[in-house]
Amino acid sequence: MSGDDEPSSGSGDEVNVINGHSKRTPATPSGSGPTRKRSRKASGDAIVEAMLEIAAASKLRAAALTKNGDRFSISKCINALDNLQDSSTSSVDFDIELDEMELVAAAAGYLYYHSLVNQPQSNSPRTMCRYLKDLLQGPVEDFREVLRMDKRLFRKLSETLREKGLLKDSPTVLVEEQVAMFLSIIGHNERIRVVQERFELCCETVSRHFNNVLKAVKSWSRQFFQPPHLETPVEIVNSKRLYPYFKDCIGVIDGFQVLANIPIKEQSRFKNKKGILAQNVLAACSFDLQFVFVCPGWEGSFEDSRILRAVLNDPNQNFPQPPKGKYYLVDRGYTNTEGFIAPYRGSRYGVHEFRGARQMPQNGHDLFNHRHKCISSIIQRSFRILKTRFPILKSAPPYPFHVQRDLVIVTCALHNFIKREDGIRDWLFAADAENDAPVEDEESGGQEEEEVELLHLDSMSMEHVADSLRDSIAFTMWDDFMNKWEEW
Repeated sequence: MSGDDEPSSGSGDEVNVINGHSKRTPATPSGSGPTRKRSRKASGDAIVEAMLEIAAASKLRAAALTKNGDRFSISKCINALDNLQDSSTSSVDFDIELDEMELVAAAAGYLYYHSLVNQPQSNSPRTMCRYLKDLLQGPVEDFREVLRMDKRLFRKLSETLREKGLLKDSPTVLVEEQVAMFLSIIGHNERIRVVQERFELCCETVSRHFNNVLKAVKSWSRQFFQPPHLETPVEIVNSKRLYPYFKDCIGVIDGFQVLANIPIKEQSRFKNKKGILAQNVLAACSFDLQFVFVCPGWEGSFEDSRILRAVLNDPNQNFPQPPKGKYYLVDRGYTNTEGFIAPYRGSRYGVHEFRGARQMPQNGHDLFNHRHKCISSIIQRSFRILKTRFPILKSAPPYPFHVQRDLVIVTCALHNFIKREDGIRDWLFAADAENDAPVEDEESGGQEEEEVELLHLDSMSMEHVADSLRDSIAFTMWDDFMNKWEEW
């Protein structure tokens, strides 16, 4: 032995000195290294799994003790620990230092591990939890209120996610239960603790499946955001007030804000004009109330015009650009430019401005703005239905910001899924169809124009083309109104 070697203790363990304190390291006897190494790993894995299970079971300890026949009581844990110490697997196999409570947890884990290993394997399929089974067998109204869609759509959504391989049945939770837990959370802004008690699962399991469903629906969402149809929408064709004036309009663009939960060091960027923490979302909507483009995650301090400019300049955003001769309608917070027709500035525009004694339009600009507002309010109706169905968008959910951002995409995708599959039969879309009056923009209604940052594109000729088109529409519209006295 060299002078630098540490002396061996009488037990055969080596003693290392760390920060002035001695720590015993178990010595591996010759000829038994691989066997003892495998034993240490197996035992360690069992303890880790047991500790996680005990932590989860502690949330429902009263029910768990009753259900398991008190198998994990303190006295049984201590007895199991004594048996463990007397067994051939010596305590030197564990490279961890355990205090009294950890020893009890480790013993409980030992019991739990062997109860799993020794119990007979069952080939019976996983049964659905009683709560969801009762919902599916109960009244349609109760199911719709809880999961925010009809039973047929819920089954189709769950089965599609299963068939595409985006979600799989786990040993303890079916795909239907995973989807139901997710819809319960976003449909009522419920906390995971509430959902775990309802579905008789631990918090970790509910949280894990919430994230799995969020990722699955997001990865599937691309097929629900399709470019708008180029033919004139039937909603315009069937209206004498709108056709033929807006026959080349393919959709509406606007922004809406969602309350956000932001770390303190980043909060200044996410405060909107009212000082509220929010993420800004740019959206484009077709006239059948479906979203054709959604871009969430922008700071609340960003104006809609800046976001649109950034999106148009970024090809990776895959924004559905309007073809030549077609255009989107935008509000007065944007510059009137080719492909994006805005109302006249300096003239009445908001719904509230056409009430009272001066409700009739005074000129072509007034008439154009009023009809522009009536048709472009379709996107505010979409926002209203979206937030009514998924109230989680009305609050600042306690999730990381990337989850808050993905929730906007996923809820918009589910909105489109319901509209395509159920259409007017869905109770929210049906209620909206009965009351399709113009909706005031909840973020910018009544806003002074000088406070609005305009979108300046680099070509003045594009603005000239758009101005000529708008003037032509307004002139024709006013001429027909004065000569034919059509409804305004």
